[in-house]
Amino acid sequence: MSDQQVPESDVAAVQQCEQAFNKMRDELAKVIVGQNEVIEQVLVAMFARGHALLEGVPGLAKTLLISSIADSLHLSFKRIQFTPDLMPSDVTGAEVIQEDPETRQRDFKFLAGPLFANMVLADEINRTPPKTQAAMLEAMQERQVSAGGHRHELPAPFFVLATQNPLEQEGTYPLPEAQLDRFLLYIKVDYPTPAEEWEIARRVTTGGLGTPEASMTGEQIIEMQKLVTRVPVSDQVLGYAWALVRASRPNTPEAPDFVNKWVSWGAGPRGVLTLVTCAKARAILYGRYHATVEDVKAVLKPALRHRIAGNYAAQANNLDSEKLIDMLIEAIPADRKYEKPAA
Repeated sequence: MSDQQVPESDVAAVQQCEQAFNKMRDELAKVIVGQNEVIEQVLVAMFARGHALLEGVPGLAKTLLISSIADSLHLSFKRIQFTPDLMPSDVTGAEVIQEDPETRQRDFKFLAGPLFANMVLADEINRTPPKTQAAMLEAMQERQVSAGGHRHELPAPFFVLATQNPLEQEGTYPLPEAQLDRFLLYIKVDYPTPAEEWEIARRVTTGGLGTPEASMTGEQIIEMQKLVTRVPVSDQVLGYAWALVRASRPNTPEAPDFVNKWVSWGAGPRGVLTLVTCAKARAILYGRYHATVEDVKAVLKPALRHRIAGNYAAQANNLDSEKLIDMLIEAIPADRKYEKPAA
């Protein structure tokens, strides 16, 4: 798409998005030290109208990070601590009988659960039984809750950030692969650098944490989500994402030898959709009205690490999905000319 074809309103909106993103990073820096990549990936998932699964050991400020993002976006925020005895109605809400004090007439009234917020932190989602997990993921997919034969719309924008602890597996209910696939991005939170950890200790122990100011409203986020769908994507960018996903599937014509040897199953069509949509969302965060191959590479690991699974031979050779994705990047050239395949 040429510059003449780009609507002026969209160009202005992209510039506003970049400014808001830069301001948000400055505001979050008052509270959060480092974690720039995690913040970027969370916002990419949000603008792509998806949900994210966050994995990290305890104490890495995952909850503080998400609540601070909610504060900087003027969004309502709720946290749900998932436990083995949590029921679906504890999350979604339930209908209860209420009596009118004047008429003494009893009727059912829906009491909304903590899921009814713009941003929801589902803490340790793998500690609750599959029944509650399924209710949560159904609400995420449909963006509504059904109770008593009625549908209740969830607020917009609606974004779920689920966390799971990679250390403790006792008493957990790991999410099945089909449910993992519903998360747009699988984000990993790592330990801070030495300099960042020094600064964290200094700020926390001296009361040096600030308060972020709101830089974007929920209505603006919805407009940005619509803008992402209008951002054009070239055949080269689409083809690169398509080739990566096709190559991740074993026993197919496009699969490299290492995929046939090490991979149990690869990414489905949702993998291509995720790569392209997130690449477009990342582009507008950086003030561009077009996605590039570099945008695809930037979102590749969080988009595919839960959609590619190594087999037993890969596990025996210490090859996890991260290393398999690195091998995919080396095997699939980004500069090759990609065109729509014949029917």
